[in-house]
Amino acid sequence: MPGSRIRTLSLAAVLVGWSGVVAPRLPSRWKVPLHAALAGVLVAATDAPLGLRPPHLWRGLRTGLAVAGAASAAVASSTAVPAVRTGMRRREPPTHAASWTLVQIPIGTVWAEEAAFRGALGTMAARAFGPRLGRIVAATSFGLAHVADARGAGEPVGLVVLATGVAGWAFGWLHDRSGSLAAPMLAHLAINEAGAVAALAVSRGVTG
Repeated sequence: MPGSRIRTLSLAAVLVGWSGVVAPRLPSRWKVPLHAALAGVLVAATDAPLGLRPPHLWRGLRTGLAVAGAASAAVASSTAVPAVRTGMRRREPPTHAASWTLVQIPIGTVWAEEAAFRGALGTMAARAFGPRLGRIVAATSFGLAHVADARGAGEPVGLVVLATGVAGWAFGWLHDRSGSLAAPMLAHLAINEAGAVAALAVSRGVTG
């Protein structure tokens, strides 16, 4: 196996291990800065092209905003399903809603995951395995990185890994299609923020 593939799979294993073993044991106050910093280091180390400057940025924003609007509407509509509302009620939302929605999600989750999985790992995987297979490698790693989250939330691990893996593939496709990390970041942000707002609304009895 070529050295580039070994390095790519090693990075994938590190990211999965970090998410499943290291991150759950970190003090809460350190999680966001450490996740964000690690992602930045990986981007710099892999020289990943993020496309956050014009003209790629404009294409990424257009694509990302279109997907974000559709994703937000879909998440909001899902709260009309009784089973979805029941699942949301079972999960205890964070005490500090503002910190969750304004800091943890955009920086500790969206930036950190998109920079690490789509930026750094996605770039290495595409170089080592080719664009299509590389996207699958990055998406699979993204799905496996959510095993600890699924267990912590009491959700079916296999279903969560599959769902996040598919989402990771879609985010990678948006990145490749637009040439900018802005597209998957906006889509990812919309899904997570819409889910957070819906969960808060359901837990507080705002929806039916």
